[in-house]
Amino acid sequence: MKRTKARKPINNKHLGPVSAILCADIHFVESNPVCRLDDLAEETQWIKIDWLKSLQEEHNCPILHSGDLIDYWKSSPELLTKITEHLPSRFYTVLGNHDLPQHNLELARKSGVTTLTKTKQLTILNNTHWGQEPEGFNYSNHNICVWHVMTYQGKSPYPGCSDPKAASLLRKYPQFDLIVTGDNHKPFVEEHEGRLLINPGSLFRLTAGQQNHKPRVYLWYAESNTVEAVYVPIKDNVISREHIDTIKERDDRINAFISTLDDTWEAEMSFEENLKIFQKKNKTDSKIMDIIYKSIEN
Repeated sequence: MKRTKARKPINNKHLGPVSAILCADIHFVESNPVCRLDDLAEETQWIKIDWLKSLQEEHNCPILHSGDLIDYWKSSPELLTKITEHLPSRFYTVLGNHDLPQHNLELARKSGVTTLTKTKQLTILNNTHWGQEPEGFNYSNHNICVWHVMTYQGKSPYPGCSDPKAASLLRKYPQFDLIVTGDNHKPFVEEHEGRLLINPGSLFRLTAGQQNHKPRVYLWYAESNTVEAVYVPIKDNVISREHIDTIKERDDRINAFISTLDDTWEAEMSFEENLKIFQKKNKTDSKIMDIIYKSIEN
């Protein structure tokens, strides 16, 4: 498998020092997503986090993460232990819906993310968690909001979507110089009158639909209130659509079967008689029909 080239050291003196690394939706997993051909759970996700840790050490700055640190709130002790072994220090996060039992903030004490705060590596920001109204904090002379909220650019991500567009959020909350959002796994940057909304997107590729996704984090330069994308090293050919194609083929076969019944099925006839008609019309192998009849008898 081909690996992307190693990242070159960033040297943007004209932008000033890096004030923070912005990321989102890490979704640490216990088991491998069905689309992954490599071992994300046991190997790949830790390689990515070690990469993030080295990036932080290079720039000596905090990491601001906008929620969904873990894929399922009830993490095993083994997963929590591995997270503590690999998670960078000075890591600040809000709670996303995946971090919360029943997506309920009142149950946050039960979450694995809350347990991780005992290590002192991770700090849960007091604002702004899933389902809350935005609050900010001052850092590097900027008012910042880190918020787990669904927002997007362009066309609606799904029919009936009532979530706000990124441009609308920037206009609605002019008190924030920088808004870092999560939940939407597609990365983008929105700008309005020198203020920024950054949606970093997911750090790992977790579904077949993310086959062309290029995971990234953003370096934030407070002096100019600008960002720079840094792409996570990835391997080619580790995302598969085979499981989706298999389901589609199965659904197509079922639909084809049903369509043949449309012309031959007689409601007044018994199920067995209808099967006989189906067998004659489609010249179905007798062995297959024997299996069907045995299933009926059982």
